Amino acid sequence: MPSPSDDHAYPTHWEADVVLRDGGTAQIRPITPDDAQRLVSFYERVSDESKYYRFFAPYPRLSDRDVHRFTHHDYVDRVGLAATVGGEFIATVRYDRIDEDGLPAHLSSSSSQGAPADEAEVAFLVQDAHQGRGVASALLEHIAAVARERGIRRFAAEVLPANTKMIKVFTDAGYTQKRSFDDGVVRLEFDLEPTDASLAVMRAREQRAEARSVQRLLTPGSVAVIGTGRAPGGVGRTVLRNLLDGGFTGRVHAVNHAFPEDWTRLEPDGVPAHRSLREVEGPVDLAVVAVPAAQVPDVVADCGEHGVQGLVVLSAGYAESGPEGRDRQRDLVRRARTYGMRVIGPNAFGIINTAEGVRLNASLSPRLPVPGRIGLFTQSGAIGIALLSGLHRRGAGLTRPTCTEGMTGLAGLAGLAGIAGIAGISTFVSTGNRADVSGNDLLQYWFEDPQTDVALMYLESIGNPRKFTRLARRTAAVKPVVVVKGARHSGSAPTGHAVPTTRIPDATVSHLLRQAGVLRVDTVTQLADVGVLLASQPLPEGPRVAILGNSDSLGLLTYDACLTEGLLPLPPRDLTTDAAPEDFHRALTGALGDDECDAIVVTVIPSVGDARAADLAAAVRTAAAEAPGRGAGKPVAVVHLEIPGLAEALAGFGDPAPPPGAEPPAEPRTEPPAGTRRIPAYPAAERAVRALAEAVRYARWRRESGEPGRVPEYDDIDEAGAAADIEVLLAPREGAPQRNIPPPDAPAVGTGIELSAADTQRLLARYGVSVLPALPAPDPDTAVRAAGRLGYPVALKPTAPHLRHRTDLGGVRLELGGEPELRRAYAELTAHLGPAEELGLVVQRMAPRGVDTVVRAAIDPGAGAVLSFGLAGAPSELLGDTAHRLVPATDRDAAELIRSIRTAPLLFGWRGSKPVDTAALEELLLRVSRLVDDHPEVVAVDLEPVVVAQQGLSVLGASARLAPPPVRTDLGPRHLPAY
Repeated sequence: MPSPSDDHAYPTHWEADVVLRDGGTAQIRPITPDDAQRLVSFYERVSDESKYYRFFAPYPRLSDRDVHRFTHHDYVDRVGLAATVGGEFIATVRYDRIDEDGLPAHLSSSSSQGAPADEAEVAFLVQDAHQGRGVASALLEHIAAVARERGIRRFAAEVLPANTKMIKVFTDAGYTQKRSFDDGVVRLEFDLEPTDASLAVMRAREQRAEARSVQRLLTPGSVAVIGTGRAPGGVGRTVLRNLLDGGFTGRVHAVNHAFPEDWTRLEPDGVPAHRSLREVEGPVDLAVVAVPAAQVPDVVADCGEHGVQGLVVLSAGYAESGPEGRDRQRDLVRRARTYGMRVIGPNAFGIINTAEGVRLNASLSPRLPVPGRIGLFTQSGAIGIALLSGLHRRGAGLTRPTCTEGMTGLAGLAGLAGIAGIAGISTFVSTGNRADVSGNDLLQYWFEDPQTDVALMYLESIGNPRKFTRLARRTAAVKPVVVVKGARHSGSAPTGHAVPTTRIPDATVSHLLRQAGVLRVDTVTQLADVGVLLASQPLPEGPRVAILGNSDSLGLLTYDACLTEGLLPLPPRDLTTDAAPEDFHRALTGALGDDECDAIVVTVIPSVGDARAADLAAAVRTAAAEAPGRGAGKPVAVVHLEIPGLAEALAGFGDPAPPPGAEPPAEPRTEPPAGTRRIPAYPAAERAVRALAEAVRYARWRRESGEPGRVPEYDDIDEAGAAADIEVLLAPREGAPQRNIPPPDAPAVGTGIELSAADTQRLLARYGVSVLPALPAPDPDTAVRAAGRLGYPVALKPTAPHLRHRTDLGGVRLELGGEPELRRAYAELTAHLGPAEELGLVVQRMAPRGVDTVVRAAIDPGAGAVLSFGLAGAPSELLGDTAHRLVPATDRDAAELIRSIRTAPLLFGWRGSKPVDTAALEELLLRVSRLVDDHPEVVAVDLEPVVVAQQGLSVLGASARLAPPPVRTDLGPRHLPAY
């Protein structure tokens, strides 16, 4: 731990790990007095030209006074940050607060007489060997965040005109700037408040850097397997064998400190053998680590010293094994990042890249899948095995035969191996404990990977839900993202995953993923089903489905499945059991040309005359391929029952089975015949229809995402007034008892200040939300006077927490038209439910009749602000019929929100009732969304009930909670998750 400065405690929270432009990592931290020698060594490695650009004059070495000045900071007016790799400085940045005359603030008399100056001068120095890696841009983001925290709102920088690289760092940052030129120096001034442009720049840099870091892992030129056994078997030797069998195009090294000293090659594998990584001549890009956990720290150090770019740690014994293992896992990540390396694992299954120029199988999978368009990410090795195996059986990732399998191996795979799949694998990553590289990193990579058309993900935890939904939305706009979420009901992260916990229910997570365009499915089987369809078929233009086949019963099952999934099936067309392949070809051609359908499901049972599976498959594939115009854009899926070889033949690579007694072909076909189209096959109607329904939903989201709606402006919103109210309410009051206000980095949910009814109504009124007045009624006489003020008819109800909104207990009396009825109701309630002082009875004027709803907004520490809507009472509380959207909600979000609950028909005139004013309801949702988005201190708002009538609505109850705003990690400088 660095020692603190003379003036203020060392700000540990400024430490961060960042990914640089080339995919390597660096650590950013405050500079301390202990860094004096590091600073001198760093400066000695900087070129004379860079020194000249920094100091505007020849400056060959730092004086003792310089070293003291650059290493001693008060962390308020004077701050210095360093970027380090391997513990050594590669770049520095510092700011000095200045007054209005440009003098250092700590020496200025004017700043001590009033408010601190809000401007600082900033300067960088980057070691020449690391220029062009984006180090200065990352440092600028972090020093700007530090400055904002210390009350600085503007930076000024003086740069020589020839220092174009540094000028570009400032001008490309996206901040609001002003440039001037005086006395041969360019002066740049820019505000530090984040703008849409600066956030866009930061996120674009983040995407490029994180994508590049994954690319470096997946495209190594050389791989070392550390922990390769001397004899066949064992994890290390297995991975080495898989690398060789897969045809890896780069160099492979076997490393084991137990190898005999005279070994130079490992036989029979024929690869160079080394006792240490230091013995390897030339670079090693990727190290696969398969040694006991206790030996991993030394391996990481060797890799870092050798310049390895990334690690795949297969070793177990980390966080999944308990607290000591969790400490080892933290140490692993810290050590690796110190050397600029990223880590997959520990406890990982490995990585695969099927690209022809790479052919990397650095995993425990015995075979390299056929190249295809599916990217696959799992946090579980067991699930990774299941998915690869399932896609293999489905014809979606069938493997090449290894050099040792020959035709015997092909026959042993039941006729599937050697047949390329309908939608093979592009990349596969199984991260185990996901201590470093996560699903977010893979989304960054897949977003612009030309080899990947569909992203499939098995997730057991989402470490940064806000970032995940942002990245998933961006990726889903160009290619499908399909997710199955494990550990949905455990309430905690799986063993081994060190991630923040989230309190939002699993159903809410589903809604938020859907809002981001993610297709969430329930099982690994569904993940493969949906992935195969999306990777092989065009997106449907609508929900209308034509069904044709040779079984009336199977057609009806498909028809029912379509209705269950919300599709619009046309009446099934029965071709009869005598249908020949040409009948299927003719019927499918007609359906593809029919403007009344958007997709086709073909159903097949075994009794198809004497036709072979290959002939039937050829008829279906050819009809799909020959469809003109709009027909070519319709997806086709086949449901078949026990027809051997049909799925493989539909994949487009199956050769017709030879007649009995004929010789099998010398070589299996490796490319589909010209003029055909690959068609996915499913063994059950429900599976095919579920996959098709997900494609329909995704296609609709893609169309609508082009017009995401807008966040409306309302002239009557008083944002400044609300901010002033919140500041007063959160301010500590002299003599008042200490309130439960959490620190800024604490979760906001469940903590903070519960506002009084009056304060809640005043805050909501600032945003145009009025709450129907309710007057306290501590006794019958007061209740009568209150009713007289409000006007009859009135309602009498309790406000005690255990009775609030509990109409089922008879605690609410409505339509009380006069004093006698009110007194009688008062007596009945107090007799039935308890004394008046315990009930907290209030009198409220009756609202127009309508549908009772509930509107809520709350902040989750991981997901951010979430807007929720449902019908009040049993539908939302018992059945969980509630819909959710991330804040800020657009007008489209609000409209979808009220229509997405199952009980929505009650709002639109169900069973002859009159439709209610949904436009007023949408406006209310948008106003609440604006409130919590504009003021992050508002951590919870609850409006219940909201009675929506035919004209207008009435908010009958409201509560709100305030807390200091939680930290917005998505708005700060980019960094890797802290460990």
